[in-house]
Amino acid sequence: MRAFSRSDLVRRALAVFERRRGEPITIRDLCRAAGVCERTLRNAFHAVYGVSPKQYLIRRGLDAAHDALQHARAGRGVVTHVATDYGFFELGRFAAAYRRRFGERPSDTLRAAHAAA
Repeated sequence: MRAFSRSDLVRRALAVFERRRGEPITIRDLCRAAGVCERTLRNAFHAVYGVSPKQYLIRRGLDAAHDALQHARAGRGVVTHVATDYGFFELGRFAAAYRRRFGERPSDTLRAAHAAA
């Protein structure tokens, strides 16, 4: 059996994330894709990115949502639509994490993008 480097394991795990964009992904799904147990995957993510797989996926989803909100047309339900498109189904937690990451509410990003257009 071939041994994979930590970066190989992370790359294999993230391939499933790319294929299933917009769908809920569990850490178990990532482990299956990489062919390793959760602890091994967690250690690989910490070595490569300095965070756990879950933290990495949240950060990546927040960044994608931020980009989408910057390019979205303002309208009713846009923030909810963007949040759920990127796997955030608990909107209060999404808004809090978004604010921690970007220093503003998702609706502020949308409003600013609309005002600039």
